Amino acid sequence: MITIDPGETPLAKVHSLFQGVIAPRPIALVSTIDKEGNVNLSPFSFFNIFSIRPPILVFSPSRSGRTNTTKHSYENILEVPEVVINIVNYDMVEQASLASVEYPKGVNEFSKTGLTPVASTEVKPPRVGESPASFECLVRQVIPLGDQGGAGNLIICEVVLAHFKEDILDDQGRIDPQKVDAVGRMGDNYYCRAQGEGIFAIPKPNTKMAVGLDQIPEGVRRSKILTGNDLGRLGNIEKLPDRAEIEKVKGHPEVERALGGGEESVHRLAQKIIRENKMEEAWAVLMAFYL
Repeated sequence: MITIDPGETPLAKVHSLFQGVIAPRPIALVSTIDKEGNVNLSPFSFFNIFSIRPPILVFSPSRSGRTNTTKHSYENILEVPEVVINIVNYDMVEQASLASVEYPKGVNEFSKTGLTPVASTEVKPPRVGESPASFECLVRQVIPLGDQGGAGNLIICEVVLAHFKEDILDDQGRIDPQKVDAVGRMGDNYYCRAQGEGIFAIPKPNTKMAVGLDQIPEGVRRSKILTGNDLGRLGNIEKLPDRAEIEKVKGHPEVERALGGGEESVHRLAQKIIRENKMEEAWAVLMAFYL
């Protein structure tokens, strides 16, 4: 392990290490307006959702690490505490990145990026027409986190109106992540794309009382075959198989061969069954060996 003290480490290195591993981060493409009516558009990856009722989104325009100056978005919010937070997907990520250029104050990034301003309903800043989802927000609180270069400014926003493109919904009206095609910010110049095999599902453990890893036999926990994810899936089952279920699985030829091949053979078969999402059967195979 490499251990650093952030207060004793150069800002550039802390920035690189932290943003490289605290990732991926969703991107808020934020539109603001100043008291003269000048519109600003800028992306922020220090962003997430923090509450549903009330609906709260939070992002942080940090002070420049080079010049210690504040962002135009931050300055606009102090004048007009309203924002639109627009979600960035793959089709618009290059244009969103272009909006991060430090243009002089008063320059409209909608014009620079070619993105389409759409009049909002409840707030003054426009939303981005290309975005798969946009959130009109009132700024409820601004919390400065420091006065040095790199210090953030938490912008706490309450959503007053939300817009979702119909083509990102499935036939039941839920968000289809494949259709959203969202991107996330990594470190340095890297991004990631939530698409294809990069999207996967894990059954939620809070829908039942999972047995947990402490109920898994020691021989399974120290397995050289089963991964931490495999063990997590085993621990997410609601109850262990009973004796009858264990005896039943012993009669399968594939299980008989695995039991005859020893512990690693049993673990390989259990892993195969886990990957097929047959958790009760995988447990029964393991218990057949250890009981």
